[in-house]
This record gives sequence, structure tokens and C-alpha cells, in this order.
Amino acid sequence: MKAILDRARSFKRRVDFESGEYRKLAEGQYPEVLFITCSDSRVIPALITGARPGEIFELRNAGNIVPPYGSPGAGSPGASGEAATIEYALEVLGVQDIVVCGHSHCGAMGALKSGDDLSALPGVDAWLQLARPELAPVLTTASDDPSLPDVAQGNVVNQLAVLRTYPVVRQRLDGRRLRLHGWYYEVDTGQVHELEGDGRFRVHSG
Repeated sequence: MKAILDRARSFKRRVDFESGEYRKLAEGQYPEVLFITCSDSRVIPALITGARPGEIFELRNAGNIVPPYGSPGAGSPGASGEAATIEYALEVLGVQDIVVCGHSHCGAMGALKSGDDLSALPGVDAWLQLARPELAPVLTTASDDPSLPDVAQGNVVNQLAVLRTYPVVRQRLDGRRLRLHGWYYEVDTGQVHELEGDGRFRVHSG
């Protein structure tokens, strides 16, 4: 913690806040993409994409899960951080691209695959139940590879489907004002696999 605190204290000295870039950021944000990914500390969207401040609007939670619209706390009535973030990104910020990014060695997907007893973590257990039904076919056939590509990639596909149930998303898709993207990030190699039209994830060289 001390190292993190020291870096925070020196941040102003390490960055040129007198530049026009940061003065413009103070006037408002205009991100290009809503990036939905896991809370895992090894997954850093700005590091992966090389994005500058103001370019990515982030939504992070365990397992990069999007609660189904209308489920308790996910849609109207009720509220959730996920629903609020999606709505704000599209309605207020005018974001035209959404990325759902899963990753290798994901603890949430690992727990689903192994069927861990999460009774001591009731909040985690309830949260992961949102993803379990749709992942059931994958969970029974996925390999024992600790990177869990089948499960994590299957979850990305499912969460993209859930996003399409949100009226604010569906309206923009119908009007060709929004694009959805599925990514799978390998923690140990740094490779980003992109979901293509045939349902497969592939690596594209830059």
C-alpha cells in the first residue's frame, strides 16, 4: 500500500496537468467506447488498449456480467450500477461501441466451472448465478485448462446477448448507431482475441 500511496502523492508531479489535454478533460468527457470487463486486478483496459484519459468509459465487476434487463435490481423498476452505467454511456455520452472483455485465469469463471461451494460468499454466489444458466452447456463440456478459455469466451457471448435485451441498446442497434464487440484477453501472453461473425474468437496482428 505504501508504494501505491507514494505514487498517488507524486502523480501531479509525474503528469503535465498544465497541458491542454487535461484542461479539456476538465470541461467534459467524450469516451469512444464502453468497456465492460472483470474487476480482476490483472486486467487493465487502458494498458491493454493504450487508451488515454477520457477515451474509455469502464464498467467492471466480477466476471464481466451484465444483469438481464428487468431482473431484480437490473432494470426498471429498481436500479443497479450496471444498468445505470450502460444507460448513461449511451444516452448521455453517446458512446457508439461497447466491448465485453473476458479474460484467462478468471476466478469467477473458474468457480462456475468447478462448481465451488460459495456458501461462505453469499453475495458472490448470488452474482454468479446470473451467468450460470446460460453457461450450463459450456460448463459441462469445457476443458480443464486453468485459463478457462471455453468458459470465459462463452460468457462473453452470453453477456453480449444480455446487452441486446436492454431497450437502450436494442434501439441503437436497430438504428445502426451502436456496435457490440466481444474480446478475450490472455493474462499470460497479452493476446487479445476478437469475436467474429462465425462465433469464433481470433487473434489479429496489429
